[in-house]
Amino acid sequence: MVRCSNNLVGILNIVTFLISIPIIAGGVWLSRQANTECERFLEKPIIALGVFILLVSLAGIIGSCFRVSWLLWVYLLVMFLLILLLFCFTIFAFVVTNKGAGEVISGKGYKEYRFGDYSNWLQKRVDNHWSRIHSCLQDSKICQSLIEGSNTKADDFFKKHLSALQSGCCKPSNDCNFEYVSPTNWTRTPSSSLDNPDCTAWSNDPKILCYGCQSCKAGLLDNLKSDWKRVAVLNIIFLVFLIVVYSIGCCAFRNNREDNAWKRYP
Repeated sequence: MVRCSNNLVGILNIVTFLISIPIIAGGVWLSRQANTECERFLEKPIIALGVFILLVSLAGIIGSCFRVSWLLWVYLLVMFLLILLLFCFTIFAFVVTNKGAGEVISGKGYKEYRFGDYSNWLQKRVDNHWSRIHSCLQDSKICQSLIEGSNTKADDFFKKHLSALQSGCCKPSNDCNFEYVSPTNWTRTPSSSLDNPDCTAWSNDPKILCYGCQSCKAGLLDNLKSDWKRVAVLNIIFLVFLIVVYSIGCCAFRNNREDNAWKRYP
C-alpha cells in the first residue's frame, strides 16, 4: 500500500529536481558568456549548487518512491545537516550585520558611511578580497549615472538620495570639504581638509574616483548588511519548509522500515 508521506516526499523532490536543471544550465551559460571576473566568480558556485540539489532530489525520489531505505536515510541525513547549517548561518548573519549604519548629514539627501562602524569580521573579509571587489565595482559602472549627470547643479546633487555604494565610491567624503563642480568632479580649496585618508585617495578620473576609499568599502558593507538581513529572513521561511519536508521524510522512512519488516516476516 502506497503511503501518503512517501508520495509527498517524491512529489516535492521531483519539483526540486526540475528546479536544479535550470540552475545548472544557468551556471554553464554563465561560464561561456562571462566577460568579467565577477561573473566568472559566480559560475562554479551556481553549478555546484545545482548539482547538489539534483543529487539530493534523486536520493529523495528513489528512496521514497522505490522504497530504498538506505538512500532515504542518506537523504534525511543531508536534510538534517542542511537544516543545521542554515540555522547557524541565519544566527551568524543577524550577529555580523547588527553593527553599522549610514550617518545622516545635515542638508544632504545622502548619507556618509564609515568602514570602522561595521562588524570586524566583515571588515577583514572585505580587506582580504578588496582587489577583486574593486575590479567588480568598476565593471558594474555604479557611478555611470552620476558621470552622465555632469550638468547637475550643486543644490540638486546635494538633495539626491544616493545608494550606499554611490555615496561611498562615486564622490569624496563630506569631511574633505571639496568644492563641487559636477557629481564626479570636485576641486580642493584652501578650506579643504586632508585629515581623512579618503581625501587623498579621491581622483576626478572616472576610472578611479573613490573606488580605493574606505568609504567605498563601507558602502559595500552597508549593501551587504541589507542583503544579508533579507537572506536571513528568507532562510527562516526556508528553514520552516525544510523542517516540514524533513518530518514528512521521517514518516516515509518509517513506512519503508515497516514495509521491509512486513516482507521479511510474512
